[in-house]
Amino acid sequence: MAHRHRHVVALGLLLIPAQGLVAGVAHAREAEAPYRFDLRLEAGPAWQSRNKVQIPNDPDGTRFSLEDLAGDGPWAGFRATALWDINDRHGVRLVLAPFSYSEDGQFDADVDFADERFSAGSDVEASYTFNSWRIGYRYRFHSSGPWDLWVGATVKIRDAEIRLEQGDTVGKDDDVGFVPLLYLEANYRFNDRWSLAADFDGLAGGPGRALDLGVRLNYNVNDRLRVGLGYRGLEGGADTDDVYNFAWFNSVVLSAGYRF
Repeated sequence: MAHRHRHVVALGLLLIPAQGLVAGVAHAREAEAPYRFDLRLEAGPAWQSRNKVQIPNDPDGTRFSLEDLAGDGPWAGFRATALWDINDRHGVRLVLAPFSYSEDGQFDADVDFADERFSAGSDVEASYTFNSWRIGYRYRFHSSGPWDLWVGATVKIRDAEIRLEQGDTVGKDDDVGFVPLLYLEANYRFNDRWSLAADFDGLAGGPGRALDLGVRLNYNVNDRLRVGLGYRGLEGGADTDDVYNFAWFNSVVLSAGYRF
């Protein structure tokens, strides 16, 4: 009987630290449990390195460079992203990314645009708008160690306008349309404070393409708030019977994110 009691006491002594370890792991997992909502804001200067236009895309239109006419910037860019993680695997994403600029310049030669002629050597006001509104679904297919990887699909509403004005002559082309995109996101944690994140929306094929890539180095101020510095590139356009326009914008961005 005494021998049996000694075994029971020994087993109890072994279970005490084991119970403590299990409780500690459970507490750590609870502390690391992701918040369900994440609001991200991003802002910074944007430059255009290419912006070629021809409307209509036939002999009645002149192909010209908006970069040569309006300059390469910079202009202010802004983006707001809201994420809702329904559970550990499935999530919904909403992006609001307005962008526009207006500059004065002159053409070196006469330009035919949107059924109007703009003369060389006289001031032209050029306005460019490309607002992007997106909603999408994302799936976390990998979460292990320092990595979190997502894949999904995005529906993009493109609200675009190119407008030229010279005196009483006004030519413009606007377009609102839906574009399906592939979505990818990756996050790598160096430690509790620092991480590297990248997100991508894009699709190429047919008459055009749309590519949106962002890379950021993030610093966690606390478990809810983080700030970051990074780069965002936007490239794409369309080559159809009516419109030729391909543009490429580069941005240096400051970001802030808040989880709740």
